[in-house]
Amino acid sequence: MHFLDQAKIYVRSGAGGPGAVSFRREKYIQYGGPDGGNGGKGGDIIFEAVAGLNTLIDFRYAQHFKAQRGIPGSGRDRTGAGGKDLIIKVPVGTQVLADDEDRSLLIDMTKEGQKVTFLRGGDGGRGNASYKSSTNRTPRQHGPGHPYEECYVWLRLKLLADAGLVGLPNAGKSTFINSVSNSKAKVGDYAFTTLKPQLGVVSHKGREFVLADIPGLIDGASEGVGVGDRFLGHIERCAILIHLIDATGDDPVSAWKTVTKELEQYGAGLADKPQILALNKGDLLGPELMDDIASQLRDAGAGDIISISGATGDNISAVMDKVLESLPGFSSVETSKSGPFDPSISNGTSHSEGDEEIKQWSPI
Repeated sequence: MHFLDQAKIYVRSGAGGPGAVSFRREKYIQYGGPDGGNGGKGGDIIFEAVAGLNTLIDFRYAQHFKAQRGIPGSGRDRTGAGGKDLIIKVPVGTQVLADDEDRSLLIDMTKEGQKVTFLRGGDGGRGNASYKSSTNRTPRQHGPGHPYEECYVWLRLKLLADAGLVGLPNAGKSTFINSVSNSKAKVGDYAFTTLKPQLGVVSHKGREFVLADIPGLIDGASEGVGVGDRFLGHIERCAILIHLIDATGDDPVSAWKTVTKELEQYGAGLADKPQILALNKGDLLGPELMDDIASQLRDAGAGDIISISGATGDNISAVMDKVLESLPGFSSVETSKSGPFDPSISNGTSHSEGDEEIKQWSPI
């Protein structure tokens, strides 16, 4: 399946149905009076976060979404049927952004089962029966129905992960995530074997959490060099970052500084997140060389460093222990198992529709 994390779509709710102009006509009944019914309400545009999706590729082929309009009213005081709501299913972690220069955030779909009414359908128009009064016994006016709402929006997917892997290309991130999780990331002896984010579920000491691996960062990534920094958005939600440094590289200190600089230039609080510095590929160097490189990194201000080997698994458990210390009471995996989404804990107002709760969107 192809990975797509951004898409622009057009959405339009349904217009309200027009009211009817009708008069009662029955044998032996004189002056039956108006009996035109109201029009039906137009359908809403609703976003729903569902499990089992991790890409926006479907929106490359379907980009226009229009809800059904309300059915017109008819005689005998019959109200038209309401238009069917259109539910747009998106992956958990999808953000709905305005189509403006700032791409302002409108909705953040962070919980499985979350439903947000984005555009409300137009109300149905009034039939002529509703205009009847003591001074207007035969009204012929009717309401045309309220218009629809429409707009273009951007969908942006930010994967939900508890911990993220960062580092230069070929730092061993794919090998690391394969060794600790159920991921099957591609591994190769060349740079940029990872071209799209990878997710894996890690089980460690009775806990489970999601680990994300993103393509490697290089000097100038914030300016579009390499694959750029567009995938850094997928680790914005992480509680902690695991920074892998290739001990066999030409200059491990420079590698650490390069990734740190790119995180700072990207912003969004990535540079302020707690980091675990892991000096990787220890199986290719002796303990003395690994200690010497770790000492150079500490002298440069890198802080505590754990020497590991993703290939052999050396000291991987120590890294996982550090991750568990930074996780909240429940990880994203454990929270999703605790029950469905509760709209009452989110911003906005909720209203019941049948047996399900739908949150009404309000502009930010």
